[in-house]
Amino acid sequence: MNKFKTVLSIIFILPLFGIGQNAGIIPQPLMVVMKKEAFSITAKTPIIADDTNQGNASFLQKILKDKFQRDLPVKDKGDKGIILGTNPQLTASLGEEGYTLNVGDKSISIMAGTTTGVFYGIQSLQHLMDTAHSTGRNIVVSGMEIEDRPRFAWRAFMLDEGRYFKGTEQVKKLLDQMSLLKMNIFHWHLTDDQGWRLEIKKYPKLTQVGSGRSDSQIGGWDSPQRSKVPHSGYYTQEEVKDIIAYASERQITIIPEIEMPGHASAAIASYPWLGTIGELKEVPTVFGKLPDSYNVSDPRVYEFLENVLTEVMDLFPSNIIHIGGDEVKFDAWKTSTEIQDFMKQNDLATPGDMHIFFTNKISNFLNKNGHRMMGWNEILGENVHEWQEDKDMEVKENLAKNTLVHFWKGNLDLVSKAVREGYEIVNSYHEYTYLDYSYKYIPLEKAYSFDPIPVGLEDSFHNKVIGSGCQMWGEWIPEVKDMDRMVFPRLAAYAEVGWSSGKRKDYTVFRSNLSYLLEKWKMNGIILPQKFEKQDFDEN
Repeated sequence: MNKFKTVLSIIFILPLFGIGQNAGIIPQPLMVVMKKEAFSITAKTPIIADDTNQGNASFLQKILKDKFQRDLPVKDKGDKGIILGTNPQLTASLGEEGYTLNVGDKSISIMAGTTTGVFYGIQSLQHLMDTAHSTGRNIVVSGMEIEDRPRFAWRAFMLDEGRYFKGTEQVKKLLDQMSLLKMNIFHWHLTDDQGWRLEIKKYPKLTQVGSGRSDSQIGGWDSPQRSKVPHSGYYTQEEVKDIIAYASERQITIIPEIEMPGHASAAIASYPWLGTIGELKEVPTVFGKLPDSYNVSDPRVYEFLENVLTEVMDLFPSNIIHIGGDEVKFDAWKTSTEIQDFMKQNDLATPGDMHIFFTNKISNFLNKNGHRMMGWNEILGENVHEWQEDKDMEVKENLAKNTLVHFWKGNLDLVSKAVREGYEIVNSYHEYTYLDYSYKYIPLEKAYSFDPIPVGLEDSFHNKVIGSGCQMWGEWIPEVKDMDRMVFPRLAAYAEVGWSSGKRKDYTVFRSNLSYLLEKWKMNGIILPQKFEKQDFDEN
């Protein structure tokens, strides 16, 4: 995970040719130079890979067999064929994820400083093969030289399954498309008020009780309508291990999110002693901000959370754990004699201070176990909600500096303030990145226009913004088709936001390059919005 600690510095190289017409790769590479030569991939073309790239060779071999019906041999030596190689010295210019791709008349060469970089070169080659013309059984790839590396080290997609469980097949489908688009973080929102989706062996009721609800709100916020259909589902730890391995093969790191101290109703319904109010009888069937939160004055609650997080840390290879921390309604804490006494004993003047105190205790626990905490930007103690009382957010506590802050809400000046105070930021500003928002609110072009670096932020602080994410919140996506039409094609726009340099981004070129992906997604059974007009999607 060291590659997520610093943003890769970029030397911008102006395009020498019309990349949209000639390369057709999403996300756009840093530099493309077209050449007159072309390379024909035949049934006898070998894949030539050094020792470190045998896994990449197998991955490319499977692509060629499954998609193009070409069963190519793999060799360890040669200069004619598809060559995959690593040279650690290239990391100085290409970073951990960059690569070069050279298509000549005798070979296609992909070189990088790491096997991750070679993998991304293979994904660019896959784009080229998808759009290549064929002569007989040969795939003819146009000659070109590509030098490429990402703008940001953190390029994320978030799936909320706390609201609606989607299952392994759909998660793997999303991982495949993320990988093709060079996105490298799958942010997995696994717990919320309406469902607990991860097996925790020490607390079996979390899935026995917390993974199911009797009904679901439909029709939008505050709607009295209900689906009248029970909903349930969760992942066993063995299923999670399988998904982790699948993601790892595609150079994707999974960041689990275990919500606390709010959005905890499914856990509280499973073990009522975890809550503050003591009135929750079942997993909620309505969406929105619910009143109860963990009882942050009870030592048993901290023991519970530490035990849960221990299993999560043991399960997921990532050294980052997302704890949510958003939308905590303080009324339950303010009316609890137990919590008010705890606050006085610990010199905590406001609920905002109590929130930061709790968050820092979790952060310290994760740090002691070699992990880093990530949370939504409410954990900084800023009031970003119109329903939150200002007096409750008058804080003197300071959030631990090694916390990775996930910005989603509030004035963008808060990003600048946080990085100047020393925090690293992932910018997922909701007005540009929330995939549950309609295409009328976030059309494709608006999604593409997002820049994670706030306007006016001094260059010296740019490396504190380590990347961006897009979020598929699940309250109103009960079916896979609903999810697909909100994710695709905006996922491609966010991929280019995260990877391509600001000076290389061009919406007109992106739209041209997107055409073949739209057809490819349709062929793969991905449901797209019904109406495609002009330069963006107009239908929700």
